[in-house]
Amino acid sequence: MPNQSNSQNLFDEHGLNITPKYSADDFSSQDDYYLHYSNRSSFQTTENTLESDVSDQRRKNSKSKNSASSQATAVDLVIQNAFAPSVANAGSTIQVSYQVKNKGKNSAGFNYTDFYISKDKNISSDDSLLGWNWLGSLGSGSSTSQSQNVSIDSNLAPGNYYILYRADALDNVLEISNTNNVLAREITITNTASGGYNSTSGYGLINASAAVAKATNQNTFADVPDLGGNNWGADLVKAPETWAQGYTGKGVVVAVLDTGVDYNHQDLSSNIWTNSKEIAGNGKDDDGNGYIDDYYGWNFDGNNNSTLDVYGHGTHVSGTIAGVNNGYGVTGIAYDSKIMPVKVLDDEGSGSNSTIASGIYYAVDNGADVINLSLGGGRFNDTLQKAIEYASNKGVIVVMAAGNDGGSQPAYPARYADKYGIAVGAVDQNKNIADFSNRAGANQLTYVTAPGVNVYSTLPGNEYALYSGTSMAAPHVAGVVALMLSANPNLSDAQIRQILAETSGNTTTQAANYSESSTSITENKTHSLSYDTNMSAISSFDNITSTWSRSYINRDIVTSASNPNSTNENHNNTLPNSSAWTQFWHDYKNSVIGDNSTSTSNYNDSETESIIEKRKVLPDNLSASIINIT
Repeated sequence: MPNQSNSQNLFDEHGLNITPKYSADDFSSQDDYYLHYSNRSSFQTTENTLESDVSDQRRKNSKSKNSASSQATAVDLVIQNAFAPSVANAGSTIQVSYQVKNKGKNSAGFNYTDFYISKDKNISSDDSLLGWNWLGSLGSGSSTSQSQNVSIDSNLAPGNYYILYRADALDNVLEISNTNNVLAREITITNTASGGYNSTSGYGLINASAAVAKATNQNTFADVPDLGGNNWGADLVKAPETWAQGYTGKGVVVAVLDTGVDYNHQDLSSNIWTNSKEIAGNGKDDDGNGYIDDYYGWNFDGNNNSTLDVYGHGTHVSGTIAGVNNGYGVTGIAYDSKIMPVKVLDDEGSGSNSTIASGIYYAVDNGADVINLSLGGGRFNDTLQKAIEYASNKGVIVVMAAGNDGGSQPAYPARYADKYGIAVGAVDQNKNIADFSNRAGANQLTYVTAPGVNVYSTLPGNEYALYSGTSMAAPHVAGVVALMLSANPNLSDAQIRQILAETSGNTTTQAANYSESSTSITENKTHSLSYDTNMSAISSFDNITSTWSRSYINRDIVTSASNPNSTNENHNNTLPNSSAWTQFWHDYKNSVIGDNSTSTSNYNDSETESIIEKRKVLPDNLSASIINIT
């Protein structure tokens, strides 16, 4: 049949699949039968040979004419940068991290990585399969960083073992060789009790001294005297112990995706990243990155180069990370790191998932090593998750606030820390988890805690303030990650996640219960207000919409820069009385919840249309009333 090609694709998503259309007896001497193969093959050879008429039933001509071979351009998958705990308890869940690299000259199709625990470095029938991970296609020369939680059998005898990583576990990729697919890491199994992970505080309070020491293969650094005063947060995470060893965040860029940054602040100006390839103010895109005059980063909310903060949230976050060590104000956790301002929230602290995702891509592509997201809310969003995955695959670590609902699990995007980045809950000065802080949850992810109650840091206009929220906890962790990277710049996202899981420490998990006289907004007050409205979810702005995100903050004390030790208490943190809440809830239901009905008592038609367009984001005068309880 010279004018017709009876061709068949032998490969589907499961691998090799041969279903001939005709039996051998159906072929005539003139038949042309085409077989196509791809790299998604279980063949373990570099030669693929197709031979016709192997039984000599139909053709009697020279056998040499019936076969043909082609050289396959194969792939070569290897495991590298594998990391596993050196010690684990029988019955515990651990995180294994690794990279799969394709050293071959062809793209690899889908494949799996298996994890075993073994007494030696070779996989055998005596070994226990701990789990597996699915990978998509992998181009020639490319690699992907992955991590996976696996459980150790509670009946496994204590002793020395190996965690075995096996690339292309199902042999469904055509490889040059599969002899280099297995990598081993030593692990000691014990049966002693350990802190480990729990659903309240995850892996517990972050420890900069232990984490940086682990990142550099050293013993935990010796204790040093506490700084005291407003620097209690740095003391709690043991940052001074790390500084004493010479690790201060130098050479690390931390992107703060927030309401902007006051890059003129006396405690920040010398630690602000600038785009060295851009000439400020010349109206040109000098570096060709698609953004004109992005000398101080980019404003994705306004689509311009103005990243100055007027709201204060992003500036407060930045001071915790990189406040200059100048003897006054605040000293950041990584006080020699640089802050990259990326404005993704408007001047009232709101922004869209797509805007935040754009900010992540910008930060990664312009040299950020760490990204701080003190924001969140809503539901799963594929655009934002893919941006965080992009950062992880590029070796950029994303640190995310867990949320201020007091919920049983983190809000998005912190919930993506099951695979990428780090989720952060808040504790007080006594290491007790804050009652407003979202908990770690039963589904294990990389969740740690850090100071987030009455945290002292910078505000626009050379001012300072004490803020509370998981927004304040996240930059402590971003600072610790910057310290780790200044000590070991080659750490991947998966490796940092693993180190933090190993070195963070659970101590107490009691919820901090703040009284009404406290300068922080109390969770008790929030619950009572929610109870008055018969809608407990109102305690969190962040779950109202899946499209918009909100900064996580509880505002309490503002302190003037001229006298950092004096305080000006601001008590306008809540609606004044139950009548106001009744009116608020009436307007909230009409303006926000109803798809087709809006309140006309407070808003004109254009404002109402804007509310609906923004997918039911709270109107300004309502959101301003509850910003202080989220």
